[in-house]
Amino acid sequence: MPQGRGLLMVSIAAGFFIVRKARGTFSPIFHAKAHLCEKNTKKIIKNEAPCMVSPYKEYKKPCRRCIVNKIYFDENDELIDIRFDNVFKAVFTKDDPNSKGALSKLISAFIGREVRVESINANEPVIDNLRDRQIRFDISCKAESGELINVEMSLNPEPFEPIKLEYYAGKLFIGQDIRGAGKSYDDLREAFQIAILARKQFFQDGVFLHAFEYYDPVHGIPLNGRSRIITLELSKLEKVVEKPVSEMSVQEYWAIFFEYLTDRNKRSKINEIVNQEEGIAMASEVLINITEDERKQAWLTSRLKYELDTQSRLTHTERKVREEVAQNALAKGLSLEVIHDITGLKIEAIERLGSK
Repeated sequence: MPQGRGLLMVSIAAGFFIVRKARGTFSPIFHAKAHLCEKNTKKIIKNEAPCMVSPYKEYKKPCRRCIVNKIYFDENDELIDIRFDNVFKAVFTKDDPNSKGALSKLISAFIGREVRVESINANEPVIDNLRDRQIRFDISCKAESGELINVEMSLNPEPFEPIKLEYYAGKLFIGQDIRGAGKSYDDLREAFQIAILARKQFFQDGVFLHAFEYYDPVHGIPLNGRSRIITLELSKLEKVVEKPVSEMSVQEYWAIFFEYLTDRNKRSKINEIVNQEEGIAMASEVLINITEDERKQAWLTSRLKYELDTQSRLTHTERKVREEVAQNALAKGLSLEVIHDITGLKIEAIERLGSK
């Protein structure tokens, strides 16, 4: 079996990545039906014949259908975990047709219609101070038909994740410019905030995929607005992964791929899914070709993000403790001024706690 390029394995140590190379293999490439390769129209791939545009042959750029049929993960391969947010972003924002194609397929699967990504926007803040900045690994992009989309992988989502999603969904939607003559609110395009949540469950219904929008909860009437928050909770897939691949939806393909890619006991199922979903095959192709420089950058960025996330968690915990002290003090009848002196909370914040 021909050897592919080196794969990666990432593990957590002291809160950041240790990266090492691992062996990668590809299966022989065969097609069930003859087709004309997009990259070389003079070569016809005959039924059950090895692909003439394989990277192991004289042609270095296989067509997408060839990619789908060539990716094969051996049970002994140590694969990099795509649930690490910076790895996820590296796979789907690389300057590569497979990366862009995979992102388009991923978004299409979860918003329920086919879209093609036109552009990816840089949205990282400049890091000046570890205490007041946070790294975001979301992917902000625009579709050819105008939709605005943020996609984010969160390995360890925070307790306030739903509020954060609402904030960024609102920011994405209102970032559209409708100023000027001839423009109106009807020119606003749809905005989608897609969050892939790996290790926590926020909605206790056993359903891994949700799509939220504004609605009247009393009467059940939707606003029919143009902003959506879509969540995937990967920790809810125990029953889904046991289904035959032939019975899975495209959303389930992607969710299983993210959650079980590094699980060697599920490797055969992952290979089945790769052969079924072109977008996942393209993402896999990008993943196995991550360079040495990108690995080093992933390690450095991961270490910085760990420090930022730790600071964020400490700040959140400290605030909760202050609020709990304030609520207990209110219950005992202490004045707002005294509680302010004890906790450092603003009078307005203490008043809000008292009204709950």
